[in-house]
Amino acid sequence: MTKKMNVESFNLDHTKVKAPYVRLVGVTEGANGDKVYKYDIRFKQPNKAHMEMDGLHSIEHLMAENIRNHMDNVLDIGPMGCQTGFYLAIMNHDNYDEVLDTIEKTLQDVLKADEVPACNEVQCGWAANHSLEGAKEIAKEMLEHRDEWHQVF
Repeated sequence: MTKKMNVESFNLDHTKVKAPYVRLVGVTEGANGDKVYKYDIRFKQPNKAHMEMDGLHSIEHLMAENIRNHMDNVLDIGPMGCQTGFYLAIMNHDNYDEVLDTIEKTLQDVLKADEVPACNEVQCGWAANHSLEGAKEIAKEMLEHRDEWHQVF
């Protein structure tokens, strides 16, 4: 067994998971009792596939903007450096099925989008690197496996 690491995902055997899935990574409780729920939304099979950067960048913008239309408790949604998924942080909301429904609605929003929000040099640090079609392909593929999202292994 390898040494236990500080980062939860570094302790996950990436050869045993079966993407796509949505996995509760952990719950952190603050001093005042607030709880932050962190989810691993895995779009691609680790070490076998990845999202192309322009599509990933665009789906990041689309999900970050649209997920908040479906759930008020979202703190952050951001991509993994390995380009296989996203982390989602939600405050004081522990209903897994509602989280899945929120992700589904957000991905449906991606499919309906006619532009990438904040896709310009004023609002984005790499505005030239976007693909709405790439984002839609990623969303479509993830949604095609909606009934499997609860199965991590």
